Formats: sequence, C-alpha cells, structure tokens
Amino acid sequence: MASRRFDIRQQTGFPTIALICFFLLYLPMALVVVFAFNAGTSIAIWEGFSLRWFQQAWNNEQVVSASIRSVQIASVAAVVATVAATMAALATTRTRNYRGLTFKYAFINQPLMVPEIVTAVALLIFFSRIKIATGYSGLGYLMIAHAAFCIPFAYLPIRARLENMDLSLETAAADLYATPWNVFRRVTLPLLWPGIIAGLMLAFVISLDDVVITEFVKSGGQDTLPTYMLGQLRRIVTPEINAISTVFLLISVGIVTIFFFISRKRD
Repeated sequence: MASRRFDIRQQTGFPTIALICFFLLYLPMALVVVFAFNAGTSIAIWEGFSLRWFQQAWNNEQVVSASIRSVQIASVAAVVATVAATMAALATTRTRNYRGLTFKYAFINQPLMVPEIVTAVALLIFFSRIKIATGYSGLGYLMIAHAAFCIPFAYLPIRARLENMDLSLETAAADLYATPWNVFRRVTLPLLWPGIIAGLMLAFVISLDDVVITEFVKSGGQDTLPTYMLGQLRRIVTPEINAISTVFLLISVGIVTIFFFISRKRD
C-alpha cells in the first residue's frame, strides 16, 4: 500500500495554530487602522468616528515633505537596486558552475545576513569621510545607502525567476544566430519581467519603511516619513501616527495588488 503524501494542512491542530497566528499578526494592524479614525486624541479610547487626523496629516508640512523625500529616495534606490540585481542574477545563473560562485551568492546577499545596525554604522563612517572631503551632504548618500541595502531583496525574486525559466527558447534563439543582446531583449527580458517587477516593488517597499540605516546616514533636515514618525513617537502619540500608518498600509496593499494582476497577466 502506497504511503500517503505528507501534507502539513492535514496535521492535527494546524488550522487552529494558523488562525491564532493570523489573529496575532493582523489584530495590531486592525487596531492601528481603527483608531486612525478616532475623533479624540487617544489611541486606546474610542471617542467617535472622524477623518480629522488624516486631514491634519495632509496639512502637516513636515509630513508632506518627509513623504515626498521618502518616495524620491525609495524610487531612485529601487531602480538602481533592481538594475544591479538583474545584472547580478544574469551573471550568476546564465553561467556554468565554477569555484567561487557560492561565495558570490553569499556576497550579494550579505546585507541580509549582517545585522542592519552593523551596515548602518559602516555606512555612517564611510560617508562621513566623504562628506568631510567633498562638503556635499545631500540626499545622494541616502539613495546610495538604500540602493546598496535593497540589492539582495531585488536579487532574490529575479534570480528565482531566471532559475525557473525554460532555457530552450534562449537556446533556440542562439541557434538561429541571434546575438546575445537580441536573445536577452527578445526572449529573456519578456519572460523575466514578473521577477523584475517583483524585485522593484520589494526594493521600493524596503527602502520606503527603512529606519535604522536612514537614522545613521541622513543629515539634518533629511527626515523620511518613518524617521519623522519615530521622532513623533518619542514626544507624544496621537492618532495622526495611526493615520500615516494606515496610508502606508494601503500603499503596501496597493503595490501587492498591482503586482498580483501584472504577474497573472504575464503568466
């Protein structure tokens, strides 16, 4: 008699444990969203429904400037990280296995393995020397730091897509005398788009909500929205923070939804 295939969903207690995990994960988020619409100033006592905190955040110049700055940094960092990750993924998958390839995997994914605080301190020391030598203290340092940190996040989905792609189409194109560039442009890139989009969106979200590296690298007056929120939490907590967090959540859900429809269309 053939043994049944193992399925974790059929194990005793799995549905209960899964429901508990989902409850503990999403209950805090639900509370944040609910109290974003609180009419009072408390984040724990419901005093009626109101949109005052969303309006207050919208009219807060610091919130607006920090939001624009966050989007600018995240956009540049995501594009740079995705381009670099795409080239790295092609270089490490479209090649024969050789000594040192595993080391390259580990080197590319190094920011995932090293504590973020270590990376932040290293970037602080490195950029401080450059600031002294050049006198430049603009947003370029934050963009470079975020791009470097986001490369492995963009690299993983792109590499996974490349490894699961059928090589027969690329081989056929090469047999028909297509140049490597034409093979990449006509065959590899169209098939790779879902992975690139996934890497771009993941890098964008990671950069958008980063706090540790931003706190260490930024200069005066360069608060991003997460660092602004952290500063406000150290002073006084109002539902305005809940409103900002709710908008952040909606943006994340929107990005995931867009990626879902794009990937489904590509498939």
